[in-house]
Parts: sequence; C-alpha cells; structure tokens
Amino acid sequence: MTGNRDLFDLAGLAAVVIGGTGVLGGAMAQALAGFGAKVAIVGRNQERGIKRARDIESAGGTALFQAADALDRDSLARARDAIQGRHGPASVLVNAAGGNRPDATLPPGSDFCKLPLAAWKEVFDLNLAGGVLLPCQVFGETMTALGRGSIINIASVSGVTPLSRVVAYSAAKAAVINLTKFLAREWATRGVRVNAISPGFFPAEQNRALLFKPDGGYTERGGQIIGHTPMARFGEAHELAGAVVWLAAPRASSFVTGQNVVVDGGFSAITI
Repeated sequence: MTGNRDLFDLAGLAAVVIGGTGVLGGAMAQALAGFGAKVAIVGRNQERGIKRARDIESAGGTALFQAADALDRDSLARARDAIQGRHGPASVLVNAAGGNRPDATLPPGSDFCKLPLAAWKEVFDLNLAGGVLLPCQVFGETMTALGRGSIINIASVSGVTPLSRVVAYSAAKAAVINLTKFLAREWATRGVRVNAISPGFFPAEQNRALLFKPDGGYTERGGQIIGHTPMARFGEAHELAGAVVWLAAPRASSFVTGQNVVVDGGFSAITI
C-alpha cells in the first residue's frame, strides 16, 4: 500500500509557476518544491525571482528563475523551451500572475458608467490573457502532446461573488474560472487536468494599503472583510500549500478536474 506522503509525491515532476515572483505564487512554488517538484519560477522581476529560487534551493529543493512576460506568447515559448532544457517538460503549470489597477477600481460613491474602458481591458489582459490564456496555450500544447499534466489557475473569491469597487478584477477572475472549466472539459481525455484555486483575502503588496492603516490597524475596508470572515482573520500565503500540492499531485487528485477550490476562511459561506 502506498504511504500517505507518496500520494502527494511530486519527485521528478517539473512544475512551472508563472507569477512565482509574487507573495502567493512564491509560497506555492516553495510548497511544490517541498514535495519534490523541480520548480521553475517565471516572471519579470529578476531580483525577486532569483531570491525565491535560492530560498527554495537553500531549503533542499530544486529551482530556477526564468524571465518571461506572461502577455507575450514568444516570451513564454522561449521560457518553456529553456525550462524544458533544464528540468524536462512541465507536468505542472500554476498560473499565478494577475492583479488590479487603481483606475479600474471604483471609489465609494463613484459612477460605474465612468469606468475607463482602457483600464478594464488592461485588467482583463493581465488576469485572463496573460494570467491564463497564453500560458495555457504555450505550456498546454506540450502537455496535451505528452498526454499528462495538471494546470492550476489562480482565480479569486471575488470571481465567485463580485465584490464592491473591484468590478473589473472580479469580472476577470470570474472569466478565469469559466475558462478553467472549459479547458478541463476540452483536455480531460488528453491527460491534462485543469482546476482553479480561489484565494480569499491574503495580504500582499497590491492590497496591503487597502486592508491596513500605516499603524497596522485595519482600514474600514479591512475591518469589513474581517467581520464577514468566519475565521476572523486574513489568510497567510503558506495556507495555499495544501490545495496547490493536492491539485498538482497526479495520484492524490487524479479524478479532479474542472473544479474551483476556494480557500477563504469561510468568507464565501456568509451571505448576509
């Protein structure tokens, strides 16, 4: 009988984490490496990418940094080929690139009808085109040809329940979940599983000022979120590890595809 750890063993598998230079993507990269995957961190920030790879290797894992622009197909293709030359073809793809724009966020009392189309398009490009579409096309082409792989798209709890103010981001993440289900259906018979993880509120660079005051207390927005979260706290990056390792492991989640795993401390369970 296979032991419990063997069920989640990723030894020998090449895992690509696009957006692994960020807080959440980096934590997921470290989790995958901790279970034996050879991790490639892909992003534009060389300094942070190299540091994350070194941290993984210092902990006994295998990692490299590969620079690429997720919105540039040729850049992604070059990254894929370079990673394959070092680690072999990717068996796991985590699409963790994404974000929001200040000019696509509606301040309290603002007029939705004045939301700039250019800002809307940039948020969709960042989260949907670069966040999922292009990486899935570039790396998915190899996975489907080989007949194996797990793709994990990082969506958001705001893609499940649209949140006030971040309308473009919420709509883009809803599209990520929809595209995840589409690809799961298309590639199910070709050996490639496609799932999503929807984090709740995890403080990171892009949202820290929205959640915390300079003195460390909650902003009004942060307090509202905590009050709506049954666990009464924000998430910590390492708490995404279990979900990403489970979905990546070919034995642990072999019959799981087309799913959206919500990791939000119960936020989406509260309706009033």
